[in-house]
Amino acid sequence: MARANAADASAHADALLELAGTPALHAASARTALSGIGSLEIWVRRGVPAMVVLFIAALIAMTSVMAHDSYDRTVSDALSDLELLSAVVTDDLRDILKQTPQSDIGAALADTVPSRAIARGQQVLITNLAGDVIASARGSERVRGSLTDYLGVAQPLTIFAEKAGVLRINLADGTDALATVRNLRAPLGQIAFIAPMSSILAEWRTAALRTAVLLVSTTLVLIALAVAYFWQASRARESDRICDRVRDRIDTALTRGRCGLWDWDLARGRIYWSDSMYEILGMAPVGNFLSFGDINTLVHPQDGDLAAIAEMLTASKAESVDHAFRMQNVRGEWVWLRARAELVRERPGSTPHLVGICVDITEQKTLAERSATADLRLRDAIESVSEAFVLWDADNQLVMCNSKFQKFHNLSSEAVTAGTPYAQVMERGTPPLIQAQTALGERPQAGARTYEARLADGRWLQINERRTKDGGYVSVGTDITTLKRHEEQLMESERRLMATVADLRKSRQTLEVQAQQLADLAEKYLEQKAEAETANRAKSEFLANMSHELRTPLNAIIGFSELMQQETFGPLGSSKYVDYSSDIKQSGEYLLGVISDVLDMSRLEAGRVRLQKTDFDIDTAVKRAVSTIEQIAREKDITVIAETLPEKRIHADRDAFEKILTILLRNAVKFTPNDGRVSVRTRIVQGALNVYVEDTGMGIAAAPLARLGRPFEQLDGGLDNGMKGSGLGLAIARSLVDLHGGSMRIRSTVGSGTIVLVHLPQSRDAPRQKLLMAAAAPRRPHAPPQKLRASVRG
Repeated sequence: MARANAADASAHADALLELAGTPALHAASARTALSGIGSLEIWVRRGVPAMVVLFIAALIAMTSVMAHDSYDRTVSDALSDLELLSAVVTDDLRDILKQTPQSDIGAALADTVPSRAIARGQQVLITNLAGDVIASARGSERVRGSLTDYLGVAQPLTIFAEKAGVLRINLADGTDALATVRNLRAPLGQIAFIAPMSSILAEWRTAALRTAVLLVSTTLVLIALAVAYFWQASRARESDRICDRVRDRIDTALTRGRCGLWDWDLARGRIYWSDSMYEILGMAPVGNFLSFGDINTLVHPQDGDLAAIAEMLTASKAESVDHAFRMQNVRGEWVWLRARAELVRERPGSTPHLVGICVDITEQKTLAERSATADLRLRDAIESVSEAFVLWDADNQLVMCNSKFQKFHNLSSEAVTAGTPYAQVMERGTPPLIQAQTALGERPQAGARTYEARLADGRWLQINERRTKDGGYVSVGTDITTLKRHEEQLMESERRLMATVADLRKSRQTLEVQAQQLADLAEKYLEQKAEAETANRAKSEFLANMSHELRTPLNAIIGFSELMQQETFGPLGSSKYVDYSSDIKQSGEYLLGVISDVLDMSRLEAGRVRLQKTDFDIDTAVKRAVSTIEQIAREKDITVIAETLPEKRIHADRDAFEKILTILLRNAVKFTPNDGRVSVRTRIVQGALNVYVEDTGMGIAAAPLARLGRPFEQLDGGLDNGMKGSGLGLAIARSLVDLHGGSMRIRSTVGSGTIVLVHLPQSRDAPRQKLLMAAAAPRRPHAPPQKLRASVRG
C-alpha cells in the first residue's frame, strides 16, 4: 500500500503541502515551555535558601523546647527522689535508734543510707540538739560547725523541717542545690539531705550537649546541601549554555554540509528530523516527529521501500543501513540522499531506534552521470580504432583499454577492471614477449619507446609507448604479423633442419639408456618377487604352525583350569586355588584370543578371507552381539541399550557382522567407566544399513583418533587387569566392513564419549570384495577360504 501511495502523484503533492506549511505555533509553544521552565528554576533558586533557613529555625526551636522540657523533668525527678530518700532513711534511722539507743550514729547512718544515693556528690548530715553537725554519711564531705551555717542563714529548712519539704537553695558557699531537713528524736537534732544541682544536671547537660552537636551538624549539612545545589545549578546552566553552543555549531555544520540527522522509532513508526533535513528538502519544520507514512510518500518508488528496511531491522537481520535513495522536495524535484544509520537500543529489551545521518549527494550524482557520459564517449572512440590501445596512470594502474588489447592478451572482462595494477593484469593474461627495440629514424623523445612483441597466438605487434603529463603512459599496438610471417618462415626452415638432426642424436642416446634401465629393473623385479613369495609362504607356514602349537596347549590349560575351577573331581583344599584357576583360565582365553586376532588379521591382509553372505534378521544378530558383553557390562554397572529393526533383514556375512558389532561393543564397554551407558542403534538409510555404537566413556583425542583402525594401534593406558590388548580389534572390524563394501567412521569428544558409525550397503553382489581378491591374487599363494573366529580382543 505504501509503495502504491508513493507512486501516486496526488499523494506526493498532499504530503509536500502538509510538510511545506509553517506551523509557527508549535515552535512558539516549545519556546514558551522552555521559558516557563526557566522562570520556575529562578523561583526554585530563590526558595531553597528560605526553606533551608526556615527548617534550621524550626529545628532550633524544637530542640530548645525539648531541652527545657528535659530540664524540668530532671529537676522534678530529683525533687521526688530526694523526698523519697529522706523519708525512707529517716524512718529507718529512727527504728534503729529506737531499738538500740546506744548504737553508733555514724554506723547506723551508713547502714540506712544506700551507697548509690550518695554516689554523685549527695550529702547526708546529722546534727545534735544544738544544731551542730555530729555525723555524715560515708563518702559525704565532712562538715564542721552548725547546719545553719552550712545551709545558709536565709533558708527556712532548719526551722520548718518536714513542713518545708524539698527546696532549691543556695548554700552558704553559693552552691546551687536541692535540700530537705527532717527532725530526729533526742538526743539527736535533725538530719539534712543535700544534692548539688551540678550533679543532678550532669546527665541533662551531656544530653543537651549531644543534641546541640547534632543540631550544629544538621545545620552544616543543610548549608552544604544548599551550597551544593547552587553549585550544581550553576554547572547545569553552564552545561546548558555549552550544549546550546554545540547544538548551534552542529546545526550550522549540518546545514552548510547539506546533512540531516534521523532518529527512527521502529516500534512506533515515528521519525525525528533535524532542521537541516527540512532545509535540504526546502520544507519548514513540522513538530518534533513525523509519521512513517508521510516520509515514505516522498521516497522515489524505484529506490526501494522504507517498510522493507523496517521489517529487516525489526527481524534483527541487520544492525546498520547504508542506502541511497531519492526524495521529492517542495519544488517537485528529486534530491539524492545517502542514509547511513545504525540500530541502537538504549537498554536490553527497549524499543530499537535507527539513528543516523542523511547526506545530500545530488551534486555527486550529477557529476557522476556527466563523467559516465564523457567516459562512454571516450571509450566508444578508443574502441573504434583499429590498434590495440591501453592507458596506465602514474601508479602503473589500468585506466582503460579497448577490446583489441583485451583480445591480444587473452584477458577476461574481470581482469581489465579500472584500477588493476599492471603486474596483476599481465599475470591474468598472456604477456607479450619483447623481441627487439626498433629505431624509426627519428630522435626518440624522453619516456617514449617503440618495440616489437610477439603474442601467445603467434601474432606480432609493433607497440608505441608515450608518457602522459600526469606521469602515466599510453600504449598503442599495431598488428605486423604479415610482415613477420615471411621472416619467420625462412628462419623456421633452418631451425627445423637443425632440430631434426639434434632430435635423432638425442633419441638414439635416450633409447640406449632406457634399454639398460629396463633390463636392470626387470632383474630387480624378479629378485624382489621371489623374495616376497618366499617371505609370504614362510609367514603363512609360521602362523599355521604357531596356531596349532599354541592352541593345543592353551586348550588343555583352559580346559583343566575350568575343571579345577568347578572342582569337578573334588575340592582343591583352599579357596585361593579356585581364584588361581580362574586367573589361569582368563589369561589362557585372553592369549587364545590374541593369537586368533593375529591369525585373522594375517588372513585379511593376505586376502584369504571370503564372505559367506546370506539373508538374516538384523535384530537377532544385534542381540547375539549384545549378549557377549552383557556379563562384562553388568560387572561395571554399565547400561546397555539396543535399538534394533525387528523383522528387517540384510544380505551380508552374519559371522562377520556379529564380529564387527562384538568388537565395537567390547571396546565401548572396556573404555566406559562404571555406571556409564553403551547403546547400539540400527537404521535403514537409502537402502543401506547404518549401525551406531555410542558410549559415554573417556573419549579419544584428535591425534590418536586419526590412527585408530590401523593394525596394532592402541590408545594410551591399559585395561583393568593391566593388559593392553593386541590393538587389532578395530583393524579387523574396519577390514570386514571394507570387504562388505561399506565404511566405518569414528567421532569422539574427550570426556564425553565416542560414536562409531558402520555403513553396510545391502547390495547382493560384492564388487569391492572381488576387486580386493583380484588385487591380492598375484601377491599371495592360493589357499582355501576360511571363516573368521568369533573371539575378539582390543
